[in-house]
Amino acid sequence: MDTSLIAALAGFKLGLGLIVAIGAQNAFVLRQGLRREHVFAVALFCAGSDAALIALGVFGGAVALAAAPGLGAALRWGGVAFLSWYALRAARAAWRGGEALAPGQGAVVPLRGVLLTLAALTWLNPHVWLDTVVLLGAVSAQFPGAGPAFAAGASMASFFFFFSLAYGARWLAPLFARPLTWRLLDAGIALLMASIAVRLALGAL
Repeated sequence: MDTSLIAALAGFKLGLGLIVAIGAQNAFVLRQGLRREHVFAVALFCAGSDAALIALGVFGGAVALAAAPGLGAALRWGGVAFLSWYALRAARAAWRGGEALAPGQGAVVPLRGVLLTLAALTWLNPHVWLDTVVLLGAVSAQFPGAGPAFAAGASMASFFFFFSLAYGARWLAPLFARPLTWRLLDAGIALLMASIAVRLALGAL
């Protein structure tokens, strides 16, 4: 088998394995998919961000990040602050309730606000940097001369996953027609965000 193809397949499998676990970013994408708000833009932003970070790692970003420990600390505490705020916001939504998935109901959040929140969940999350820049960047070194193919495979995994998650969420729409389901989702998101923030603060990620 061609070396580039082997590298691309390895990148795809590893990239997919890293992002399938539910996390802050994935929970937000799922929520937008359920609401059918800015679905294409959200999926494209996540996949494009992953592709940029993967390229950064494969082509030398992991070395730069390792050489600047101050940057890692800044990302870590910025992530703790943002995730804590988002956890409180989701907990408040779960407590208040009253949301259900019904056509024509509920205020649509402007695209700019959605992308700003998503940018923070993506670019201020040290776990994202560790997975894409550091880990994938390091693994790509095992395929000398085939780094671009490895990066392409990992990026394809991100596009496949995020578009599947965003557009596949609509199949869950009947379930989320009930306010209680939304409250449970918001409560789960709040717990998830809070747990990630705590693990970041303790350096457990």
